[in-house]
Amino acid sequence: MNAGRGIVLPADFLERRHIEPQSEYWLDERNGELILHPCLPDLHKLYLEPTTACNLECRTCIRNTWEDPNQHMSMQTFQRVIGSLDALPNLKRVVFTSFGEPFTQPRILDMIEAMRKRDLAVTIGTNGLLLDPKVSGELVKLGVDRVVISIDGGKPETYAGVRGAMLAQVIDHIRGLNEAKRQLRSLYPAIGIEFVAMRSNVNELDDLVKMATELNVSRLLVSNVLPYTEELREEVLYGYQPVPPFKASGWALKLDAWVSWATQELPRMHWGWGCFAMLCAFP
Repeated sequence: MNAGRGIVLPADFLERRHIEPQSEYWLDERNGELILHPCLPDLHKLYLEPTTACNLECRTCIRNTWEDPNQHMSMQTFQRVIGSLDALPNLKRVVFTSFGEPFTQPRILDMIEAMRKRDLAVTIGTNGLLLDPKVSGELVKLGVDRVVISIDGGKPETYAGVRGAMLAQVIDHIRGLNEAKRQLRSLYPAIGIEFVAMRSNVNELDDLVKMATELNVSRLLVSNVLPYTEELREEVLYGYQPVPPFKASGWALKLDAWVSWATQELPRMHWGWGCFAMLCAFP
Protein backbone atom coordinates (compact mmCIF):
# COMPACT_ATOMS: atom_id res chain seq x y z
CA MET A 1 0.00 0.00 0.00
CA ASN A 2 1.38 3.41 -0.98
CA ALA A 3 0.58 5.82 1.90
CA GLY A 4 -3.15 5.60 1.29
CA ARG A 5 -2.84 6.55 -2.39
CA GLY A 6 -3.25 3.09 -3.84
CA ILE A 7 -1.74 -0.36 -4.16
CA VAL A 8 1.81 -0.65 -5.46
CA LEU A 9 2.27 -3.77 -7.58
CA PRO A 10 5.64 -5.41 -8.28
CA ALA A 11 7.34 -4.27 -11.47
CA ASP A 12 7.56 -7.82 -12.86
CA PHE A 13 3.79 -8.24 -12.31
CA LEU A 14 3.11 -5.06 -14.31
CA GLU A 15 5.51 -6.09 -17.06
CA ARG A 16 4.04 -9.59 -17.51
CA ARG A 17 0.57 -8.12 -17.91
CA HIS A 18 1.61 -5.11 -19.99
CA ILE A 19 0.20 -2.67 -17.41
CA GLU A 20 1.40 0.92 -17.37
CA PRO A 21 2.87 1.84 -13.95
CA GLN A 22 0.52 4.82 -13.41
CA SER A 23 -2.65 3.06 -14.54
CA GLU A 24 -5.79 3.34 -12.41
CA TYR A 25 -7.93 0.29 -11.64
CA TRP A 26 -11.07 -0.64 -9.77
CA LEU A 27 -10.35 -3.32 -7.17
CA ASP A 28 -13.04 -6.00 -7.04
CA GLU A 29 -13.42 -9.35 -5.28
CA ARG A 30 -14.98 -12.55 -6.61
CA ASN A 31 -14.98 -15.90 -4.84
CA GLY A 32 -12.17 -14.78 -2.57
CA GLU A 33 -9.96 -13.60 -5.46
CA LEU A 34 -8.99 -9.95 -6.06
CA ILE A 35 -9.75 -8.65 -9.55
CA LEU A 36 -8.44 -5.48 -11.17
CA HIS A 37 -10.67 -3.66 -13.67
CA PRO A 38 -8.92 -0.94 -15.69
CA CYS A 39 -10.42 2.56 -15.42
CA LEU A 40 -10.78 3.25 -19.12
CA PRO A 41 -12.96 5.82 -20.93
CA ASP A 42 -14.71 3.00 -22.81
CA LEU A 43 -18.28 3.62 -21.65
CA HIS A 44 -20.76 2.93 -24.47
CA LYS A 45 -24.06 3.72 -22.76
CA LEU A 46 -24.97 6.43 -20.26
CA TYR A 47 -28.11 6.35 -18.09
CA LEU A 48 -29.49 9.71 -16.96
CA GLU A 49 -32.35 10.33 -14.52
CA PRO A 50 -33.68 13.75 -15.55
CA THR A 51 -36.18 13.79 -12.68
CA THR A 52 -37.34 11.75 -9.71
CA ALA A 53 -40.88 13.11 -10.12
CA CYS A 54 -43.61 10.97 -11.61
CA ASN A 55 -47.24 11.38 -12.63
CA LEU A 56 -48.16 7.91 -11.32
CA GLU A 57 -48.02 6.00 -8.04
CA CYS A 58 -47.51 2.42 -9.24
CA ARG A 59 -47.69 -0.24 -6.56
CA THR A 60 -44.57 -1.93 -7.98
CA CYS A 61 -42.37 1.18 -7.66
CA ILE A 62 -39.47 1.57 -5.25
CA ARG A 63 -40.71 5.11 -4.61
CA ASN A 64 -43.26 3.55 -2.24
CA THR A 65 -40.43 2.84 0.21
CA TRP A 66 -38.70 6.22 0.37
CA GLU A 67 -39.60 9.69 1.62
CA ASP A 68 -37.10 11.80 -0.31
CA PRO A 69 -38.62 14.83 -2.06
CA ASN A 70 -39.07 14.69 -5.83
CA GLN A 71 -36.80 16.94 -7.86
CA HIS A 72 -35.92 17.72 -11.45
CA MET A 73 -32.31 17.65 -12.57
CA SER A 74 -31.23 21.27 -12.92
CA MET A 75 -29.95 22.49 -16.26
CA GLN A 76 -26.74 23.49 -14.47
CA THR A 77 -26.19 19.86 -13.49
CA PHE A 78 -27.15 18.71 -16.96
CA GLN A 79 -24.64 21.09 -18.55
CA ARG A 80 -21.95 19.64 -16.29
CA VAL A 81 -22.87 16.21 -17.64
CA ILE A 82 -22.64 17.52 -21.21
CA GLY A 83 -19.27 19.05 -20.44
CA SER A 84 -17.92 15.72 -19.21
CA LEU A 85 -18.85 13.73 -22.32
CA ASP A 86 -15.63 14.53 -24.16
CA ALA A 87 -13.92 12.22 -21.65
CA LEU A 88 -16.04 9.35 -23.00
CA PRO A 89 -14.93 8.96 -26.63
CA ASN A 90 -16.68 5.60 -27.07
CA LEU A 91 -20.09 6.76 -25.83
CA LYS A 92 -22.82 5.77 -28.30
CA ARG A 93 -26.15 6.00 -26.46
CA VAL A 94 -27.85 8.01 -23.72
CA VAL A 95 -30.87 6.49 -21.93
CA PHE A 96 -33.26 8.88 -20.17
CA THR A 97 -35.01 6.75 -17.58
CA SER A 98 -35.02 5.55 -13.95
CA PHE A 99 -37.59 5.94 -11.15
CA GLY A 100 -38.97 9.27 -12.36
CA GLU A 101 -41.06 9.88 -15.48
CA PRO A 102 -38.83 11.75 -17.98
CA PHE A 103 -41.68 13.72 -19.51
CA THR A 104 -42.49 15.42 -16.20
CA GLN A 105 -39.12 17.19 -16.59
CA PRO A 106 -39.97 20.57 -18.22
CA ARG A 107 -36.66 20.69 -20.12
CA ILE A 108 -36.57 17.07 -21.30
CA LEU A 109 -36.78 17.99 -25.00
CA ASP A 110 -33.88 20.43 -24.57
CA MET A 111 -31.88 17.66 -22.90
CA ILE A 112 -32.64 15.26 -25.74
CA GLU A 113 -31.70 17.88 -28.33
CA ALA A 114 -28.37 18.50 -26.62
CA MET A 115 -27.51 14.80 -26.81
CA ARG A 116 -28.63 14.51 -30.41
CA LYS A 117 -26.42 17.47 -31.35
CA ARG A 118 -23.51 15.32 -30.18
CA ASP A 119 -24.74 12.59 -32.54
CA LEU A 120 -25.60 10.26 -29.66
CA ALA A 121 -28.43 7.75 -29.96
CA VAL A 122 -31.21 8.44 -27.45
CA THR A 123 -33.51 5.98 -25.69
CA ILE A 124 -36.37 7.13 -23.47
CA GLY A 125 -38.12 4.98 -20.88
CA THR A 126 -41.62 6.24 -20.09
CA ASN A 127 -45.06 5.23 -18.86
CA GLY A 128 -46.47 6.75 -22.04
CA LEU A 129 -49.20 8.85 -20.43
CA LEU A 130 -47.57 12.17 -21.32
CA LEU A 131 -46.64 11.08 -24.84
CA ASP A 132 -49.16 13.36 -26.53
CA PRO A 133 -49.11 14.18 -30.28
CA LYS A 134 -46.95 17.31 -29.82
CA VAL A 135 -44.31 15.43 -27.82
CA SER A 136 -44.39 12.50 -30.25
CA GLY A 137 -43.78 14.82 -33.18
CA GLU A 138 -40.82 16.42 -31.42
CA LEU A 139 -39.28 13.03 -30.64
CA VAL A 140 -39.45 12.07 -34.31
CA LYS A 141 -37.99 15.40 -35.42
CA LEU A 142 -35.15 15.12 -32.92
CA GLY A 143 -34.27 11.67 -34.22
CA VAL A 144 -34.84 9.79 -30.97
CA ASP A 145 -33.80 6.21 -31.57
CA ARG A 146 -36.00 4.26 -29.13
CA VAL A 147 -39.00 4.81 -26.89
CA VAL A 148 -39.67 2.09 -24.32
CA ILE A 149 -43.12 2.17 -22.69
CA SER A 150 -43.98 0.36 -19.47
CA ILE A 151 -47.20 -1.67 -19.65
CA ASP A 152 -47.79 -4.13 -16.82
CA GLY A 153 -51.04 -5.70 -17.93
CA GLY A 154 -52.69 -6.92 -21.09
CA LYS A 155 -56.16 -6.07 -19.77
CA PRO A 156 -57.34 -2.57 -18.73
CA GLU A 157 -58.35 -3.64 -15.22
CA THR A 158 -55.00 -5.32 -14.55
CA TYR A 159 -53.04 -2.32 -15.82
CA ALA A 160 -55.18 0.01 -13.71
CA GLY A 161 -54.59 -2.17 -10.66
CA VAL A 162 -50.82 -1.78 -11.03
CA ARG A 163 -50.55 1.81 -12.25
CA GLY A 164 -53.84 3.48 -11.36
CA ALA A 165 -54.24 4.75 -14.92
CA MET A 166 -56.07 3.95 -18.16
CA LEU A 167 -54.46 1.49 -20.56
CA ALA A 168 -56.53 2.92 -23.43
CA GLN A 169 -54.75 6.26 -23.08
CA VAL A 170 -51.32 4.64 -23.37
CA ILE A 171 -52.42 2.66 -26.42
CA ASP A 172 -53.76 5.85 -28.05
CA HIS A 173 -50.41 7.54 -27.44
CA ILE A 174 -48.49 4.66 -29.01
CA ARG A 175 -50.75 4.92 -32.04
CA GLY A 176 -50.10 8.65 -32.06
CA LEU A 177 -46.34 8.06 -32.07
CA ASN A 178 -46.73 5.67 -35.00
CA GLU A 179 -48.80 8.31 -36.79
CA ALA A 180 -46.13 10.96 -36.19
CA LYS A 181 -43.54 8.62 -37.67
CA ARG A 182 -45.79 8.03 -40.69
CA GLN A 183 -46.42 11.73 -41.27
CA LEU A 184 -42.73 12.60 -40.98
CA ARG A 185 -41.71 9.55 -43.00
CA SER A 186 -39.43 8.16 -40.32
CA LEU A 187 -38.82 4.62 -39.08
CA TYR A 188 -37.75 6.02 -35.71
CA PRO A 189 -38.12 5.97 -32.83
CA ALA A 190 -38.46 2.21 -32.60
CA ILE A 191 -41.08 1.34 -29.98
CA GLY A 192 -40.57 -1.15 -27.17
CA ILE A 193 -42.75 -2.34 -24.31
CA GLU A 194 -41.50 -3.31 -20.87
CA PHE A 195 -43.62 -5.70 -18.82
CA VAL A 196 -43.04 -6.46 -15.12
CA ALA A 197 -44.16 -10.07 -14.67
CA MET A 198 -46.11 -11.00 -11.51
CA ARG A 199 -48.46 -13.75 -10.43
CA SER A 200 -51.41 -11.43 -10.99
CA ASN A 201 -50.54 -10.49 -14.58
CA VAL A 202 -48.32 -13.21 -16.07
CA ASN A 203 -51.30 -14.90 -17.75
CA GLU A 204 -51.78 -11.74 -19.82
CA LEU A 205 -48.41 -11.93 -21.52
CA ASP A 206 -50.04 -13.37 -24.63
CA ASP A 207 -52.44 -10.40 -24.64
CA LEU A 208 -49.44 -8.10 -24.60
CA VAL A 209 -47.85 -9.92 -27.53
CA LYS A 210 -51.07 -9.42 -29.49
CA MET A 211 -51.07 -5.74 -28.52
CA ALA A 212 -47.43 -5.38 -29.58
CA THR A 213 -48.25 -6.90 -32.96
CA GLU A 214 -51.10 -4.47 -33.55
CA LEU A 215 -49.07 -1.44 -32.43
CA ASN A 216 -45.97 -2.25 -34.52
CA VAL A 217 -43.83 -2.66 -31.40
CA SER A 218 -40.35 -3.96 -32.21
CA ARG A 219 -39.44 -5.54 -28.88
CA LEU A 220 -41.13 -6.76 -25.72
CA LEU A 221 -38.92 -6.84 -22.63
CA VAL A 222 -40.11 -8.89 -19.65
CA SER A 223 -38.60 -8.44 -16.19
CA ASN A 224 -39.33 -9.98 -12.81
CA VAL A 225 -40.98 -7.88 -10.12
CA LEU A 226 -38.72 -6.66 -7.33
CA PRO A 227 -40.50 -7.05 -3.96
CA TYR A 228 -40.03 -3.61 -2.45
CA THR A 229 -43.04 -4.20 -0.16
CA GLU A 230 -44.46 -7.17 1.72
CA GLU A 231 -47.44 -7.18 -0.65
CA LEU A 232 -45.15 -7.70 -3.64
CA ARG A 233 -43.49 -10.74 -2.07
CA GLU A 234 -46.66 -12.64 -2.89
CA GLU A 235 -46.33 -11.58 -6.54
CA VAL A 236 -42.87 -13.08 -7.12
CA LEU A 237 -42.67 -15.76 -9.83
CA TYR A 238 -39.01 -16.78 -9.61
CA GLY A 239 -37.56 -18.85 -6.82
CA TYR A 240 -34.71 -20.86 -5.38
CA GLN A 241 -35.83 -24.05 -7.08
CA PRO A 242 -36.01 -24.57 -10.87
CA VAL A 243 -39.02 -22.79 -12.38
CA PRO A 244 -40.30 -23.38 -15.93
CA PRO A 245 -39.20 -20.49 -18.18
CA PHE A 246 -41.53 -18.22 -20.07
CA LYS A 247 -42.18 -19.15 -23.67
CA ALA A 248 -40.60 -16.80 -26.18
CA SER A 249 -42.19 -15.81 -29.45
CA GLY A 250 -41.90 -13.17 -32.17
CA TRP A 251 -44.15 -11.34 -34.59
CA ALA A 252 -43.97 -9.57 -37.92
CA LEU A 253 -42.95 -5.92 -37.80
CA LYS A 254 -43.73 -3.60 -40.70
CA LEU A 255 -40.98 -1.10 -41.48
CA ASP A 256 -42.17 1.02 -44.38
CA ALA A 257 -41.88 -1.29 -47.40
CA TRP A 258 -39.97 -3.90 -45.38
CA VAL A 259 -41.10 -6.54 -42.95
CA SER A 260 -38.85 -7.47 -40.04
CA TRP A 261 -39.24 -9.79 -37.04
CA ALA A 262 -39.92 -8.43 -33.56
CA THR A 263 -38.76 -10.27 -30.45
CA GLN A 264 -39.36 -10.92 -26.79
CA GLU A 265 -36.60 -10.81 -24.17
CA LEU A 266 -37.46 -12.90 -21.12
CA PRO A 267 -35.97 -13.09 -17.62
CA ARG A 268 -34.30 -16.03 -15.99
CA MET A 269 -36.59 -17.69 -13.43
CA HIS A 270 -34.18 -19.64 -11.21
CA TRP A 271 -31.62 -17.41 -9.52
CA GLY A 272 -30.78 -18.84 -6.12
CA TRP A 273 -30.51 -16.85 -2.91
CA GLY A 274 -28.36 -13.99 -4.11
CA CYS A 275 -30.41 -12.71 -7.03
CA PHE A 276 -33.90 -11.30 -7.21
CA ALA A 277 -34.53 -10.36 -10.82
CA MET A 278 -33.22 -9.76 -14.26
CA LEU A 279 -33.71 -6.17 -15.34
CA CYS A 280 -33.88 -5.96 -19.13
CA ALA A 281 -32.81 -3.02 -21.25
CA PHE A 282 -32.17 -2.32 -24.86
CA PRO A 283 -28.65 -3.36 -25.88
